[in-house]
Amino acid sequence: MSGAIRIGILGAAGITPTSLIEPAHTNPDVELAAVAARDRARAEEFAAEHGIARVVDSYEALVADPDIDAIYIPLPNSHHAAWTIRSLQAGKHVLVEKPFASNAEEAQRVAEVAAASELVVMEAFHYRYHALTRKIIELVELGSIGELQDITATFNINLPDRTNIRYRYDVAGGATMDLGCYPLHLVRSIVGEEPTVTSATYRPSPEDARIDEALTAELEFPSGVTATISSSLLEDEEVQTAVLTGTRGTMEVSGFVKPQEGNWLRVSGENPTMELPTKPTSYEEQLAVFVSAIREGTEVLTDPTDSVKTMRVIDDMYRAAGLTPRETLEA
Repeated sequence: MSGAIRIGILGAAGITPTSLIEPAHTNPDVELAAVAARDRARAEEFAAEHGIARVVDSYEALVADPDIDAIYIPLPNSHHAAWTIRSLQAGKHVLVEKPFASNAEEAQRVAEVAAASELVVMEAFHYRYHALTRKIIELVELGSIGELQDITATFNINLPDRTNIRYRYDVAGGATMDLGCYPLHLVRSIVGEEPTVTSATYRPSPEDARIDEALTAELEFPSGVTATISSSLLEDEEVQTAVLTGTRGTMEVSGFVKPQEGNWLRVSGENPTMELPTKPTSYEEQLAVFVSAIREGTEVLTDPTDSVKTMRVIDDMYRAAGLTPRETLEA
């Protein structure tokens, strides 16, 4: 593909300036070509604020637009699978926010459409493309803490506003869907295997017991490595940490979800504590990989095959906690 990749944005989501617009402004191979929102006035305001060239009347019109090469989907969780499929059917590459789908069945359906299309589909686990994550995996593979035995990974935030969509079941909300997917993805990436969920417990939202305000799950991998992953929408402070235990020491990590906001990594017995570069950001790295995959066919670490595996574990975590997986709802 010659020329800049023309990206259309579905919705005027609050994450988009950080996840796409700012990285695009530093990437000459990307053009923010158009945006559509349910409210056209909101789309026009968003376009004017962020320098987006055109406003399109509807999601359907944007996906069908022949002057668009790729679609970015930051819509509510329940809409991810359906609009990814619609975008692929229109011949568009897709960068879709996590979680990839509402459940594993949806994810598998998207993966099948993606495989048949030969287009690029990338789940926006931006952290996976940052130097911090690469360093964690590199040190484990080098045996810096010996043979890996256990990982504990946590992502908590403080979100007291219960009108936020993360507390809504009808858009596939919950702590695991929005937060817990990160520590789950991290431990899967480090171990390089697919785990079994051995147990899980959750704290229900007072407004809707189907929503996990917080959830903790115990995992076991085929190699014998164990993991505890947890997430919460309502804690006193934000935490994004991991502790890896091996036969010869431990590795502590802070800031793995948003490493550009500050991070550190410490291996027991070693000095000093490492701080990985905050630039390029994880979002800049992610966009560069997306562009390279479209133009050159290079590898995407968070492709649909990987996404299906993540969603299967998420479904199992919900079942182990006594909940049902998020439902497939009409987008």
